[in-house]
Amino acid sequence: MHMTHQEILDYTQRQSELFHKKDDTALPLYDKYNVKRGLRDKNGNGVVAGLTHISEINAFKTVDGVKTPCNGELYYRGIDVKRLIQGFLQDNRPGFEETAYLLLFGVLPNAHDLDEFRQILNDSRVLPVNFTRDVIMKAPPEDIMSSLTKSVLTLAYYDKNLNDLSLPNVLRQCLKLIALFPMLAVYGYNAYDHYGKGESLFIHNPDKKLSTAENILRMLRPDKQYSPLEAKVLDTALILHMEHGGGNNSAFTARVVTSSGSDTYSVMAAALCSLKGPKHGGANIRVVQMMRDIKRHVRDTDDEEELEAYLSKILDKQAFDKSGLIYGMGHAVYSLSDPRADVFREFVEQLAHEKGRGKDYRLYFSVERLAKKLIAEKRHIYKGVSANVDFYSGFVYSMLNIPEELFTPIFAMARVVGWSAHRMEELVNMDKIIRPAYVAIGERQEYVPLSERK
Repeated sequence: MHMTHQEILDYTQRQSELFHKKDDTALPLYDKYNVKRGLRDKNGNGVVAGLTHISEINAFKTVDGVKTPCNGELYYRGIDVKRLIQGFLQDNRPGFEETAYLLLFGVLPNAHDLDEFRQILNDSRVLPVNFTRDVIMKAPPEDIMSSLTKSVLTLAYYDKNLNDLSLPNVLRQCLKLIALFPMLAVYGYNAYDHYGKGESLFIHNPDKKLSTAENILRMLRPDKQYSPLEAKVLDTALILHMEHGGGNNSAFTARVVTSSGSDTYSVMAAALCSLKGPKHGGANIRVVQMMRDIKRHVRDTDDEEELEAYLSKILDKQAFDKSGLIYGMGHAVYSLSDPRADVFREFVEQLAHEKGRGKDYRLYFSVERLAKKLIAEKRHIYKGVSANVDFYSGFVYSMLNIPEELFTPIFAMARVVGWSAHRMEELVNMDKIIRPAYVAIGERQEYVPLSERK
């Protein structure tokens, strides 16, 4: 006799009680055995697990022998990301492809190298015959990250050199996926928008004459139209999300799976699953939802006293999702400022003016300022707190008319470059599988024969 669905649910509910519940009284055991919880020490610093040339984060400086918080700095291959973006803006040209070249190969390309690299990416934006129909459009999920992961794993079946770990072959696979991620994600959304939400279905092919950011907007919009400012802002967003210090969860996942000798498609699928988590790539959606909640409950968002009172309720777990978090504020590494948020902030006012969303801009600006003060008053934080990249990125995406279902996939379209760089670096240096250790603290038990068990 088969168990019913409800009987299975009853069983899992009953058996789940056998799992050990989180016990804060056990925290001293981490000190006793000198174990770093989540690979972090008491101050939140990550355990050093390797060396990298790819990127670097600075949030502190040593002043007179004392570790002192400073404005955050992010470097790609030794170049300040702010200076990198400034160069693209001064020349009024897109920078995604050039930054991808820098992260992968360690140097800025000359004009010939850049043209050749762009050509490679453009020529790689071709899916197998009927792939869109047979894979992307079959049972499209609301979760576009799941759709993207499914598509990446399915692409492995079309690769005749799937398990060849030679550097030229892995680089070919990485470049192919960097080129295809925008198509896989946008087409996945278009399929869900049609079959799940009843909207008109359209599939636009990418244009080889356009940049990655321009093609994303072109493929996403029914009329294929976008403004120069929109393309510039999205291009900048992609650059800012491309890589972050190597120690982030998804890049570490890419390196761990690479170290096992697995193939490129499995590595990227694993990294996607990591990024999908709301503690990693989905935070900007929570910021947008929080702001929507604030506008519903604060009668006048320009009234700072009323706004501050509601933010206090959020921090006190009395409002919004009762988590006690003001999303988009604070970062595991940065203290005084997140350089990515600084860059976003420069675009927000300009874009808000173009889109007629000045009141929303004032709300974000006020929440950022008030949240710093309230968090400092209500929380005991050893370092400063500031807006992180997620605070403004969701607002920017909403002004670009990018649906929330694509917020994290947009992140993935950029971060696949960082994952690729880390995969290549891990392959070059790989000599041991990455294998952390856990200290066993369970009690010994005697074996009891089945007939004697109660």
